[in-house]
Amino acid sequence: MQYRNLANTNEKLSAIGLGCMGMSFAYGPRDDEHSTKVLHEALELGINFWDTADMYGQGHNEELVGKVIRSNREKVFIATKFGFRYNKDFNPKDMKTYKTYFDGHPEYAKEACEASLKRLGIDTIDLYYSHRVDPNIPIEETVGAMGELVREGKVRYLGLSEASSNSLQKANKEHPISALQSEYSLFTRDIEGEILQTCRDLNISIVPYSPLGRGLLTGNITEAPESKDDFRVNLPRFQKESLEQNLKLVNELKRIAHDKDCTPSQLAIAWLLHQGNDILPIPGTKKIKYLRENAEAVDIKLTVEELEKITDLSDNITIAGERYSEGAMKLINN
Repeated sequence: MQYRNLANTNEKLSAIGLGCMGMSFAYGPRDDEHSTKVLHEALELGINFWDTADMYGQGHNEELVGKVIRSNREKVFIATKFGFRYNKDFNPKDMKTYKTYFDGHPEYAKEACEASLKRLGIDTIDLYYSHRVDPNIPIEETVGAMGELVREGKVRYLGLSEASSNSLQKANKEHPISALQSEYSLFTRDIEGEILQTCRDLNISIVPYSPLGRGLLTGNITEAPESKDDFRVNLPRFQKESLEQNLKLVNELKRIAHDKDCTPSQLAIAWLLHQGNDILPIPGTKKIKYLRENAEAVDIKLTVEELEKITDLSDNITIAGERYSEGAMKLINN
């Protein structure tokens, strides 16, 4: 594994982290026993940057991850997030009922942190994100409360997710922001431009989530998901007509990956890593096979010509459908 600094700290984080959400939420049934094996395998591979959130499985993911972290605390840099709260009628076995609202109140930031610490079974969270920017609460107030958690020793570093350039600048004046976690992949390059430049001006690391387009960039998905416990049934990009269009990019990447003697997943992750040393993608998986495959992407070197070819494909093949529902998109780039 290779390692990269978090922002302007001396924290050495694995260049490829591990998104843990799918072990508890959104991608079909849980298998805690196997997921625990995946987490231990991540330690063996030197993947020390793990990402979770209090909403993943309604706290289940933090509890699952916490059981491994507690006996390996020095080996894991743990990030978690707060802010999303479930409506009462949500049934995790039927993602059609998936409904949340966002709460960025300062009081809730502190309440959520205490609950996460308890579930994780640790004294301090390494990186604590606001999962979105609450459009109804000044970001300075939310981050002000998060900063108090740092001063109290309950949190070490702060991050934001899906924040605008303006919010990043305001937040960073209140307390240093170390990371921006936003969706970033060959399918989703929204942060390129103003947001990415702001991060670099402020020395904020970029943590791409869904770097494999929620599985599309693996090349293993050819049909729209139908299972009720798979949240992709709700996503516009995975509806039949959109999926057919989006697979055009995937099929082109498959050809390049074949010539490169790697998988499409590895190619997509390698492309991200080549966008800058401040990029720390966190592909999610609950399978050891794919964990190992993702980790090997650090060894793939892309020439300038290969990078240009891949980027041109992403530029010129239209991606169909928004990445979230209309309501969820309202919480993006605030």
